[in-house]
Amino acid sequence: MMNAQTIEFIVEKPGERLDKLIVAQVGESLSRARVQALIKDGQVTVNGAQIKAGVKLRGGERICVTIPPREDTGQVVPEAIALDVLYEDADLAVINKPAGMTVHPGVGNETGTLVSALLARWPEIGQMDIVEKRAGIVHRLDKDTSGLIVIAKNDVTRRRLMAQFQSRTVEKLYVALLERAPQTRTGRIEAPIGRDPDQRKRMAVQRGGKPAITEYEVIDDQFSGERALVRLRLLTGRTHQIRVHMAFIGCPIVGDAVYGFRKQRIKLKRHFLHAAELQFDHPTTGERLRFEAPLPPGLQNILEKIR
Repeated sequence: MMNAQTIEFIVEKPGERLDKLIVAQVGESLSRARVQALIKDGQVTVNGAQIKAGVKLRGGERICVTIPPREDTGQVVPEAIALDVLYEDADLAVINKPAGMTVHPGVGNETGTLVSALLARWPEIGQMDIVEKRAGIVHRLDKDTSGLIVIAKNDVTRRRLMAQFQSRTVEKLYVALLERAPQTRTGRIEAPIGRDPDQRKRMAVQRGGKPAITEYEVIDDQFSGERALVRLRLLTGRTHQIRVHMAFIGCPIVGDAVYGFRKQRIKLKRHFLHAAELQFDHPTTGERLRFEAPLPPGLQNILEKIR
């Protein structure tokens, strides 16, 4: 059984809320909701005393956070969820993931995930030398991004596919509808991306972020307003990369409530982003494989309505 983890630090600047300061200090390992729960449960002290989450600090205080071990074995319950499998063999499978499906379990998304569906369909995936919540996963798609994702059925295949992603020999093409057309028909965005220091669940273009490169091409701009349909090529794989880069150049993705307009102009329950094409070398045969997934009917209907 894992032991409780203790984190201690000194507050450097005045005026910050206790809960926000802890999230900024700890990073991705704790959500703000979890931090607030720890404070409420008496697991956080300020100079040895307990205070409320919203109290603003003066600076110089010693913060002590005790993180009890979660009662989590890391196991995933297999679920017989229908999958749109475009290709499969003994080593891998290519799936057309629907929008709304989370790739792997996490806080607030323990069921209904792609991993749960994979373990039900291919139980052997659970034998990989990896945390079961990541079993078979080589790369990710955001929950509300639909389209192509490749799955490894064994550990050797997983490592070889990941090596291709790291060496950038995998071709990933996306289609997105933008609220505004870019200034040029084609373009290349090179802007580093890192965690937003003010909102830890968001990413942002930052000077100290990781290198991120996105290429785009306008393929249709015959729509109402200034909207444009674009094809995008990822040369790196940062979290939320396309969404962050498009917002950075003033052309946010339609339906993106996080990085786009606060008041959405089109009624859409997801963002208009689809992983349309995927190419990679088969990790066993070396054959170059290419897959395409058409736009889901819901997104196609949007285009017809605004054309």
